Amino acid sequence: MLIASKKCNELTDQEVVDRALREVDYFSCLYERYEPALLRYVRRITGAGQDGAEDILQDAFIKIWRNLRGYDPGMKLSSWLYRIVHNEAISALRRQTSFGKNRTVDWADAEPLLLHSLLSEVETEEKNIPAEQLHHWVSQLPQKYREVILLRYFEELDYEAISDVLQIPEGTVATRLNRARKALEKTARATPATNQKKIRP
Repeated sequence: MLIASKKCNELTDQEVVDRALREVDYFSCLYERYEPALLRYVRRITGAGQDGAEDILQDAFIKIWRNLRGYDPGMKLSSWLYRIVHNEAISALRRQTSFGKNRTVDWADAEPLLLHSLLSEVETEEKNIPAEQLHHWVSQLPQKYREVILLRYFEELDYEAISDVLQIPEGTVATRLNRARKALEKTARATPATNQKKIRP
């Protein structure tokens, strides 16, 4: 039996976890709260279509449920969830090395405030880079750079949360972000301004 959305919204993340451990129905609250963002992340990190991303996320939520009792309240629940989902997505990529290549990703909802920050931090002669152009460039980055860009600027996680998700030191997060931005700048300089608007994600 699903718990009503109104009742779910009245609970904190920790309360949802505590209740789900006693009554499985409350796990639906956790799913409802995080499924949209996590599904979006899976699609962006893998390039999978809707059905493929949903399959990956379903497998991830099975692992989340099985490991829920081991969740450490000292970590933000969102970081813990992203870690499991991220690992499941990367496992899917490794099982099928061609997965995510030459695929299009729906970036239509990818306009958080931090995205504008990324646009301002990519130093190029062209100051008005179309958002869809930036999305295309991000999708072409090596995985270790793409994932930190996605987590920071699209999922809006802070350095500590990214460190928790990827299980790397915060200093490494900062280094990868800096190198990712440099890679984007290099790509931007190599892309003629007249061709920029012709490229789509």
